Amino acid sequence: MYRFLLTPRWWVINVFTLLAIPVCLFMGSWQLSRFETRVNTHNQQQDEASAERKAAARPLGDLLPVTAKTSGERATATGRYDTAHQLLVPDRRLDGRDGFYVLTLLRVDEGKDGARGEGEDAAEDGAKALPVVRGWLPGDADDPAATAKVPAPPSGEVTVTGALQASEHQGGDGVSASGGLPRGQLGMISAASLVNLVPYQVYDAWVTSAEAPGALKPVPPTAAEGTGLDIKAFQNLGYTGEWFVFAGFVVFMWFRLFRREAETARDLALGITPPEPTAPTAPGADPSPDDAERTRSPSATA
Repeated sequence: MYRFLLTPRWWVINVFTLLAIPVCLFMGSWQLSRFETRVNTHNQQQDEASAERKAAARPLGDLLPVTAKTSGERATATGRYDTAHQLLVPDRRLDGRDGFYVLTLLRVDEGKDGARGEGEDAAEDGAKALPVVRGWLPGDADDPAATAKVPAPPSGEVTVTGALQASEHQGGDGVSASGGLPRGQLGMISAASLVNLVPYQVYDAWVTSAEAPGALKPVPPTAAEGTGLDIKAFQNLGYTGEWFVFAGFVVFMWFRLFRREAETARDLALGITPPEPTAPTAPGADPSPDDAERTRSPSATA
């Protein structure tokens, strides 16, 4: 019954199946190993970044410009808070609650942080300021009761230590770039958003302070863009599943062909043969004698 397996046609099918299955399994295993390698590399980079964040704070000038490597590192800057330009950043969530950031501009001292500090005229001497998120408060930034809890920034020279962050951009989490905010509020923490609000230059970066005074809560740093698990890792995982599915499909198709061939051979062995198909007659053609005989009416043969 199974002698059909020795026919040339089935030799080709069997050889193809025996070669396709290990190839699919090998490719699936290779894609899985690529996924695991990318995950391990990502975890190693995260561990290194975490260790750098726990390291001693470095001067602001040593960490600029902000990159994926320096983002989140501890930075220190010395200067004076500009109490006239304290801003609230609304619609920011922390621990599952709605609230707002309290942002104050720190006029950085050149001698200690590699940037121009307090001068006679900020617009003329080219001094820059560092946006510092001093903390987070729950509530609505438009609610006077909530904003009344905002502590005033300290006067005099201060040293701020916190996590360095890259400027926000439209589409970021919690960022509002639509405009129309009340005076004293800021939708996006970036130099481009602050350039028209203050009479001096602003660093293209900001710091979230590690210590929050009064009722404020420290804002944890966010991960820099491009530091998450690479999309290619998920592509490798998807290809892994596809190759294993291909291997199963090859087995399924071989079994299906084998069963159909075996059933046909069994029917032939039992003398059960399907009727031979008859060719259809073309329109307008004269029927064959056999067809004419079958279709002749009884009256015509009487």
